[in-house]
Amino acid sequence: MNRSFCEGCFEKQQRIDRLTEENDRLKQALNYRQRRETEGFFGSSTPSSKVPVKTNTSPEREKKKRGAKPGHKGHGRKRFGEAEADDVVEMEPDGGERCPDCGGVLQNKGTKSRMVVESSPVKARRVLYRLPAQYCARCGRTFTANAPSVLPKSLYGNQLIAQAAAMHYLHGIPMGRVCEQIGIEPGALVQVFHRLADLLADLPQKLIRQYRQSPAKHADETGWRTYGNNGYAWLFATDTLSIFQFKKTRSGEVPQAVLGPKRLPGVLVVDRYAGYNKSPCKIQYCYSHLLREAEDLEKEFPDATEVKAFVSTLAPLLALAMKLRTQPISDAQFYAQAADVKAKILAAVNQPAHHFGIQRIQNIFGGNKTRMYHWAHDRRVPADNNLAERDLRPTVIARKTSFGSQSDAGARTRSILMSVLHTLRKQGGDPTSRLKTALDTLANDISQDPFPLLLSRYPPRH
Repeated sequence: MNRSFCEGCFEKQQRIDRLTEENDRLKQALNYRQRRETEGFFGSSTPSSKVPVKTNTSPEREKKKRGAKPGHKGHGRKRFGEAEADDVVEMEPDGGERCPDCGGVLQNKGTKSRMVVESSPVKARRVLYRLPAQYCARCGRTFTANAPSVLPKSLYGNQLIAQAAAMHYLHGIPMGRVCEQIGIEPGALVQVFHRLADLLADLPQKLIRQYRQSPAKHADETGWRTYGNNGYAWLFATDTLSIFQFKKTRSGEVPQAVLGPKRLPGVLVVDRYAGYNKSPCKIQYCYSHLLREAEDLEKEFPDATEVKAFVSTLAPLLALAMKLRTQPISDAQFYAQAADVKAKILAAVNQPAHHFGIQRIQNIFGGNKTRMYHWAHDRRVPADNNLAERDLRPTVIARKTSFGSQSDAGARTRSILMSVLHTLRKQGGDPTSRLKTALDTLANDISQDPFPLLLSRYPPRH
């Protein structure tokens, strides 16, 4: 059957196709602009500080019942008895011997216990030590006793030094607030921190040696200004240590200096930043970033059926890969399930696709096959870089409150003290008391190596 179309009909159809294509393109551009206005320049990866408009908490979330989920162990208020109490205070009766209402005689009915958690004011105390001096007439020497818990030629005690360092470099309290609470001048406190950093200067390099041998290494970086100039805060971390490097550059020279030139065991978990490409070990790319990119793709093309099908397949697999290693299953079960998840991810990213957004994500997997699946072959290696991102969050907050370091010496001091204190917190115990104890030992012999006093008793867990 022969069909003929008039020339006008053909031109109309061409115009319809052209307008339909233009309409789709304009809708995508409008959708992208609207997402940038609400989510920021980097979509769902935009830092919270740079999100243009923050939505209010939904009423449903405000009404949500708080507390532990069913089956989870609660962490509510814990009771303590007289044996666990630091102080037991006996109080006198408030009403005397007669009832304040009717005047009747009050009878003694024992006591009731009330638990209260209280703190002592964080304030510097001026202590004057009278140190006995002894003279030897035979050799002509004079021997003077040492002040306890005080470094040689130091005006400030070790408890104050350890507490101030932990407040600023571990808990992120601004320098001015620390000075206000403790009661010393900012200039004096800065000099205290510089001297402490000089005392512990060799520790980060020894932590780097442990970091290089770890089976799972994490790295990440964020902006940090020094003396008003742009720079970066680098973090190299495992589950038992954290190494901070505050540098003026974001080049690959920084991770190369930390990792060294020799081939290393284990896997380095990072995002897809090219600065890590020359790392002398295997690399695992973070699935959290890939999951956000897949979700952003669906937001950008909400009407594309092919995109919806692809994201609905890939996103649950990426989420499962990230949480599989923490599930309460045996290693044999883990590796069997990991192999199944890996096979499904491969099937999804190798499936022929027409949409350019799907092809872009598929090309990431296809072009980096050796950096995508180490998590499936070694349970110690996570599929995400969340550990490094969590460890960097206090630095991001400190950047907002302090606007960076005021000098190169300040950046060096921050690198050393943050590395030591954050590692102490990861390895258990109270970092402040452990630092104070180590300083007390150094007060007796300043030439000792501080590493065995602080960190060598807590080797990395493999």
